[in-house]
Amino acid sequence: MTRFAYFDCFSGISGDMTLGALIDLGADAAAIEAAIRSMGLPDLSITTSEVKKCGFRAVSVQINHPPEHAHRHLHHITDMIDSAGEIDQTAKSLAKRIFGHVAVAEAKVHGTTLEKVHFHEVGAIDSIADIVGAAVAITGLGITSAMASPVPTGTGSVKIDHGLVAVPAPATAEILAGIPIASCLIAKELTTPTGAAILKELCTEFGPIPSMIVDSIGYGAGTMDLPDQANMLRVLLGRRQADETSSGHAHTHHDQVVVLETNLDDATGEQIADCANRLMDAGALDVTQTPCTMKKGRSGVILSVMTRPEKTAKLEELIFQHTPSIGIRRYVADRDTLPRQSITIDTSLGPIQAKSVTLPGGKKRVKVEDDDARRLAETHSLSTMEVRQLAEAELAGG
Repeated sequence: MTRFAYFDCFSGISGDMTLGALIDLGADAAAIEAAIRSMGLPDLSITTSEVKKCGFRAVSVQINHPPEHAHRHLHHITDMIDSAGEIDQTAKSLAKRIFGHVAVAEAKVHGTTLEKVHFHEVGAIDSIADIVGAAVAITGLGITSAMASPVPTGTGSVKIDHGLVAVPAPATAEILAGIPIASCLIAKELTTPTGAAILKELCTEFGPIPSMIVDSIGYGAGTMDLPDQANMLRVLLGRRQADETSSGHAHTHHDQVVVLETNLDDATGEQIADCANRLMDAGALDVTQTPCTMKKGRSGVILSVMTRPEKTAKLEELIFQHTPSIGIRRYVADRDTLPRQSITIDTSLGPIQAKSVTLPGGKKRVKVEDDDARRLAETHSLSTMEVRQLAEAELAGG
């Protein structure tokens, strides 16, 4: 089952508020605890309780673990997630993307690189548990699309490891770039980097509650007691009505990627092709080459690489190692993608792999994989165009 979630952040959002609301919606707290413990945290436990906030009930989550003083890098957290035997690949990927948003923001505000940035508060075990636990819960609940209200951050100042900073904290403000912020005069930190990163990854739209069918509602408690409002997050879980999809944006997935670029005028075609293949094998999302004219009128190539944030350091290393490059540009890009899945089409020529993409209106678009088209074309003395046309015709004919 696929579900739509609306995050009503009337009192801000944090990792523990999110996890509490998702558990209140029915996410299995025992399974979440087992998943987090499998990251090499055997002494961790999760306690949930029902509390009252300004007279309203909500689920409070407490992460219990021995004291620690570690400041982790992104690759430490990525390795912990990858090593977890009780977390499926979908939840692992989601958790790593959420941490990627935090890493990009922290690197920018501290003027460092993704591989060198230290996680302080967000690198602590309770924050790691909040993000990974939320990813496990989101996957378990079948949430595939989400929307949120404008986000109040609070005002005033807050003490962090780097000293006293204004609210929203620098990393939180960076993560919230492009997200509507609601005016709020409460002198508290209502939205944390963890909560902001969860919204950044999940939500493709921000605004009032859309037309939807609500199946259940979860309430997650924050740690503060505010005098005039309940410090909690409300999450509505249900189904989005098909006629209110805002030009199809509810059918797209929004995320951020890192783009690496370098100009090459002293590399052979063989070197560039070899490097491109190595980059793809190492997990790059895409590698392209664009002809250009460089200084002194020299013909050159712009080598561009699109990657997940957590793979940036490894791919930069490959570029430096396998090309003459002495400098790499890096920037973060927003990306919207359509849902897709790999399918097998049984044809009279034999099975052939294809990619099925769901368009905003719900229609499907199918593209035969080029390697398979060439394989069958060579086997049956046909052109690849003839193979594709036959596969698409036989798929349409059932």
